[in-house]
Amino acid sequence: MTQSGFDNEEDDFPEWVDRVQANVAGEVRRRRKEMGWSAQELADRCEELGHPIPRNVIANMESGRRAGLPLVDVIVLAAALETYPACLVFPVGYVDRTQELPFQSLVPTWDALRRFNGEQEVPGHDPGLVPDFEAHTSLVRTALAALDEQEQARFAARTATSRAQQEEAERKRTTYADRAVSAKYKLRYLRRDLRDDGAVPPDLPPALHDVDPPEWAPDTTTEERP
Repeated sequence: MTQSGFDNEEDDFPEWVDRVQANVAGEVRRRRKEMGWSAQELADRCEELGHPIPRNVIANMESGRRAGLPLVDVIVLAAALETYPACLVFPVGYVDRTQELPFQSLVPTWDALRRFNGEQEVPGHDPGLVPDFEAHTSLVRTALAALDEQEQARFAARTATSRAQQEEAERKRTTYADRAVSAKYKLRYLRRDLRDDGAVPPDLPPALHDVDPPEWAPDTTTEERP
């Protein structure tokens, strides 16, 4: 296969497709056997998940006789085998090097997986709103942890047996309260920016119900029919 040029394009593209399908097929077979399942048992599990993949289709895929591999099949097979779709495409630890796109050189499978998941930045690629949602998750965790610590400090102040203990607990309570307020403030304006971009922010846990002001609440009213 020509890795550095386009002299043999007709051969390169099918080989890349075959390589991707071989990665998936090999990992499906490996995980199926690891779980002690037959091909029929895997087919039964796929059907339980709502997307039947017949036993003969699974057998043909694993043996390399199946010509195509629909994305929906990869998604369901991954769920049935209790793994992630990306781990079927890029089986880290079981395939040393793989090819991300046609005409590209082989790269470590670990690097390919990280780029596929967006964990490793690729120059010129737009990550969309993924960084914003990651920041949202981090802020939610920070706010919840601060609220929990604040409540523990409040309890410690209430049950303190000396003035010094009470003052220390109150100091901690104030610190955690400020931390919670700061995280909530950042969350509020991150969620506002997401809405301004036309996106729907993630749901908030009940403990953070006061992050969104009332005017930001979605309109759930419907007009009454005459």
